[in-house]
Amino acid sequence: MEFSSLLLSASALAPVVLMSMAACLPLGGGAREALLWKRFRRFSVAALLCALVTPGVHQLLSSAPTGTVSMQPLPWLGISVLGAWLAVLVQMLGTVIAVFSSRYLQGETGQGRYVAALAAVLAAVHLLLLANHWLVLIAAWAIVGVALQHLLCFYPDRPFALLAAHKKRIADRLADVMLLCAAALAWWAAGSGSLADLQQHLDTFGASMPLQLSAVCVVVAVILRTALLPVHGWLIQVMEAPTPVSALLHAGVVNLGGFVLIRFAPLLEAAPAARWLLVGFGLATALLAGLVMLTRISIKVRLAWSTVAQMGFMVLECGLGLYTLAALHLIGHSLYKAHAFLSASAVVNDSKLRTMRGTAASSPASLLLAPALAVAILALIQARVPGTAWPWWWSGVLALAWAPMLWLPTRRAGEGGLLCWRALAGLAMVAGLTAVALAAHALPFGLDDAPQHRAGVVAMLGMGVMYLCLVTLQVRPQGLAVWRRWSYAGFYVDELYTRLALRLWPARWSVGASASRDHVLIGAVAATANK
Repeated sequence: MEFSSLLLSASALAPVVLMSMAACLPLGGGAREALLWKRFRRFSVAALLCALVTPGVHQLLSSAPTGTVSMQPLPWLGISVLGAWLAVLVQMLGTVIAVFSSRYLQGETGQGRYVAALAAVLAAVHLLLLANHWLVLIAAWAIVGVALQHLLCFYPDRPFALLAAHKKRIADRLADVMLLCAAALAWWAAGSGSLADLQQHLDTFGASMPLQLSAVCVVVAVILRTALLPVHGWLIQVMEAPTPVSALLHAGVVNLGGFVLIRFAPLLEAAPAARWLLVGFGLATALLAGLVMLTRISIKVRLAWSTVAQMGFMVLECGLGLYTLAALHLIGHSLYKAHAFLSASAVVNDSKLRTMRGTAASSPASLLLAPALAVAILALIQARVPGTAWPWWWSGVLALAWAPMLWLPTRRAGEGGLLCWRALAGLAMVAGLTAVALAAHALPFGLDDAPQHRAGVVAMLGMGVMYLCLVTLQVRPQGLAVWRRWSYAGFYVDELYTRLALRLWPARWSVGASASRDHVLIGAVAATANK
């Protein structure tokens, strides 16, 4: 058993050490880019193999995983079931993105700087997943942001990239301040900076006012780090960075806010104000970003707005107390976005073909019947899977979210067979998603959900508003001209934040020897306002 404990500690810490060593590879100098990438891939694959060992050994050592820290390799570090699986996901995506980057950046200068920053991001993310102390968590998340800045500014002559990095830097520093405030309040109330000690204090004494304020500070920090409204603009403008950087950001880094919220679930459950804050910002972000995404043409920009909307949904799920579903959402979104960005060229070609073929208007009957049919499928499958039932209002939220899969175009002559196949495909997708969501609740993540029923009703009403907007867009698209202009402009939320950020924290950068700071700022803001 001692050997197994030692193996668990070594396998959990190995990805941090190996990726830190990979970040030092360019410091040796003299290595050609091909050799540098080859060495990086060796470190990355070794880290992936070590990460794969951790969940199995953890399961072996713990007969009944609870999702809490079951073993501490070091006093300030700990291993959780969810953290171990996310480490595997992070390293797998990092390895794939590294292989893609080695081809994507052929002939580019600064590849050594890129390798160092990529490895540093992965090492810091692994450290964050192991954090069992406030200081480790804050430091690891700050290192992720600092290393990511070098990737976002890989092309230093692109104003949008510099603007996005500047706005993200502001949001990160504000988030660091909020986390420090949260740590100070929790440390003072619990008498320790350990997250395990904090949970024990909550179980014994409950949440005092300082701890509730600490929970609110954590929520604000997550909102700033996870690109929710109104600080979401940098995630859209970061499209100026290389495509593999976008894949890393959207598939991994921006999802860390969900893990942090799940990690602090006991603190959030004792602070109703913090949970309502998550519900409000998450729902507003999901609705507005979802509507903006409908008006965009660029594939990468649509994917970026999709990420903002999905982050809103994930934060909403944490606010509703559905932590298992939020964890599944995090994993599914990471895999989907990594594939979507790395295969963006294929998506562009597919979209062009669909545009040339034309799209038929949806049948009014299918628009009205789709939510009811989705609810029926959810209820039927849920009844067949005992012990994994979710609240009734969440069935309504999922039904409204998945109902567009059941929409059918207006029937044309000779298309009866095609409509039948489309109907069967829609039913299969809704049934498959429901079955996967229910079955995945049985996975050994060890998370205890705590549904907040009043907030659930609010979430269902919000999703109903979004569904009505989608239906109206299908039935009377010509009557939404004013709304479409506002939606295309992102409801001007980011413009207000950009102007405020540049007024309070003016950036000092230049593009080329002859470009002045004022010209860059004015051009960037003007382009932002007209995007």
